[in-house]
Order: sequence, then C-alpha cells, then structure tokens
Amino acid sequence: MKIFCEDVEIEKDMQDLVNLFYAEEDCPFSVEHKSQKNGSEYVSIIDIGSGAEQKEFTKTFQVSDNLDALLKKSLIKRNFKNHLYEVLSMTSKKSLPWGSLTGVRPTKFARDLVERGEIKPHLIHETLVRDYHVSSEKARLVVQTLKNQKCIIKNDKLIDLFINIPICPSRCNYCSFISSEFSRVKDKIETYLDCVIKELEAVKKVISEKSYIVRTIYIGGGTPTVLTAQQLERLLSQINYPVSEFTVECGRADTITREKLEVLKKYGVTRISINPQTFCEATLKRIGRKTTNKEVFNAYMLAMEFGFVVNMDVIAGLTGERFGIFKRTIGTLLELYPENITIHTLSVKNAAQIRGEEVKFANDITKMVDYAEKKLAEHGYKPYYMYRQKHQVGGLENVGYFRDDHVCIFNIDSMEDTSSVIALGAGAISKRVFNIENRIERQPNCKFIEDYISRIDEMIAKKVQFFM
Repeated sequence: MKIFCEDVEIEKDMQDLVNLFYAEEDCPFSVEHKSQKNGSEYVSIIDIGSGAEQKEFTKTFQVSDNLDALLKKSLIKRNFKNHLYEVLSMTSKKSLPWGSLTGVRPTKFARDLVERGEIKPHLIHETLVRDYHVSSEKARLVVQTLKNQKCIIKNDKLIDLFINIPICPSRCNYCSFISSEFSRVKDKIETYLDCVIKELEAVKKVISEKSYIVRTIYIGGGTPTVLTAQQLERLLSQINYPVSEFTVECGRADTITREKLEVLKKYGVTRISINPQTFCEATLKRIGRKTTNKEVFNAYMLAMEFGFVVNMDVIAGLTGERFGIFKRTIGTLLELYPENITIHTLSVKNAAQIRGEEVKFANDITKMVDYAEKKLAEHGYKPYYMYRQKHQVGGLENVGYFRDDHVCIFNIDSMEDTSSVIALGAGAISKRVFNIENRIERQPNCKFIEDYISRIDEMIAKKVQFFM
C-alpha cells in the first residue's frame, strides 16, 4: 500500500507505518493524508479506500505556535502518525506492539519526552500506552531498559572509539550489512589494515589535541577475528587507551582460536561476542552459516578460560524455525550462562538473500520473543538496550540483556545517542554529539573496502576536520 502525503517531509514516516500494517500486494486501495491549519488548531484528514468504498477520517488537535520550531514540527508529525495508526488499526482490525512508533530507538524517544519536560519519569508507561498505542508489555520493557542504563554520562569530551572490520568467512542469507566475504578480499586485507592504522594515527592526534577521553573501544564488523593472530596483534598494538570496556566481536566461532584470544587478552580486550544465532545445525546450514555447535561450545569454553565477558546473539524467526526449536536454543543459552545475551528479531532487508515471502511461521516469532524475555528474567537477566530495524518481522525489536552488572556501555552510548563515536574503517560512521546544544552530526566513511583504500587520505582529512 502506498500513502500519498500533502506534506512530503512526513511521507517517509507515514509510509513506514503503513508498511507495518500492509504489504503492498495485500492491499488493493491507497491512502491519502492531508491537513488543515487554523491558528494553533490542526486537522488531520485521511482518505482510505477506493471508488465507492472511499472513506474520510478526520482528527483535530492543538499545537501551540509559541513552541520551539523543531519541537512544534515533531509534535505535529506525532499527531499525524497517531491518527494514521488509529485509522489503519481500525480498518485492518489489528494492532502493532509498538503502536504508532516507527523509530529505531524507543528508549531514546521516551527519555527525550522526560528530558524535554513533556512528562515525568513515572508516567512513561502510561504515556506510551495511552498516547502512542504501544502495548503494555512493550511499554514496560522500555521502562525496565531505561532503569538499567545508569552508566550514561553526557559529556562532550567523552568519546567511544569504533573500528570496523567488514569481512566475514561467508555471508549468511539474512545479512544486510555491507560486509565482504573473506575469499573475495583476502588479498586486500593487509592494505586495508595499513589504511585503518593510518586513520587511527591521525585520530590519535586529534584525541590528544582536543583532550578527548576515550571511554570505550569496540572493534566490530563483519567478523574481526577473521584476521590472523598476527594481523590482530598488528592492529591492537596501535591502540593504547586505558579503558575498562574493550569489545571485539568474534562472532563466528569457527574464527576463534587460542592464539587469537591470547592476543586479545594481551592488549586489554575485556569483552567478546560469540554468536551462535541458533543451536539448530540444520538451520545453520540453511542460512549459510558454516559453524557447528561443537565449535561454539569450544570457543565459549576458551573465552571462559581467558576471563572474557561474553555476549551471545540469537535470532528469532530464522528461515524454517518454529517455536520449539527456538525454545531449545534459549535453553542451551541459559545452560552456558554468558554475561550478555542479545535477542534479535529477523529483519528482511533488500540487501539480504532472503525476502519477506520466504519468512515462514511469522506468527511464532512474537511467541519466541516473549518466551525469551520471560525465561531470561527467570534466570536473572535484565534488558539494558534495545533498537528496532525496518522490515523486522512482526514489527518487533532487538534487545540486549545482562546479568551481574555486565552492561555494554558502548551499546548504550550508541543506541541512546549520548556519546560521540570516532569510527574508523570502511562503512564506519562517526557521530558527534553536542549535548548542550541537543544536536548530533554524522560523518560516514566510504562503504566498501576498495573505495576506502583508494580514498583513505580523503577519509582522514574529513575525520580530522569533523572532530576538531
């Protein structure tokens, strides 16, 4: 279904909401949105249907002309989206878990309401349910997550350092990240590391000159441990900031060796990810993930031997999986008992090899996510960050859980937009947060390894200018 908006600035958000209710091929009619303004009074007008079945719905609301221009614009858009949600919910006879919210960060949305003085903290749950049609369960999840984000510090001199290694042993069929298969770029890896280290050296000078304080370090991808132990040492030896949280995404268990973990430990890495995605080996083969459960268990035992904090990711909704299989995966996770567990909901994007019509058993996915939340809570895990993606099955979310105070500060800083990020490597996006001005700016690097290598001097010049 396509929506036509008189105000093109809100059309994208309105279309995102429509897409959560209807796939284009499932809906024979169109939606049109118009508005009228009379002083501080706005009238939202939605025409939906076709031919003789065309219906018009109107809703009136007030927005003061005395408000800050950005806040005023935000409030108007919110009211338009709420009206559209109400109409679509009525015509489709269904509701969405996140109501009229279409953004990536539900917790940031709620925090902003409080920080702008629109509501008191104890009214977050009530406001999300009443004003934005969020389910009571999801509103409660937002409140719980916010309570566990005690590590947030808003200081423009604090930065997180991110390094991207966008290379994987093979490509999973659900993946939409810009990541290259090892076989395709193996001859470029040394040159790529040359460029990353060159960018790092320039950034280190900026950090020193501007008196930035590195709060956390995160090396992600891709699968950084696709690098050899020698290549990892070459990179890590250039990073000498005394942080208490240093994460490396190991991801694929088949890339983890004792020698590599020894290098990580030597250079102060405190936290790693080992991501099974599922413990059903038939599913692993189906999605193109060439890892066995035995490799995951062995990698996890090695990580415990070295004393790393471990995160493990799983995905609800992988191709062909029913609730029973996912339930067994959660059971295995809880037997391993890592410090962090992240529950992702499958997101089917254009860059992935699978498409929406291939996602089966979608009705099971809500049951999977709810089950995971319940069982993790029973075993002492609490939610500490969350985010949503477009095209997530069921309009659901990804949630990171922790136990025993082992939150990942970098994840919270990133998702809540509370700290600047200096990001290095192909596809990395730097972010500068101006807390006093309530403003955020972003600076992307080239997406692809080949372009990054050929334009490294340009990337460095832009990065230096951005953070000076």
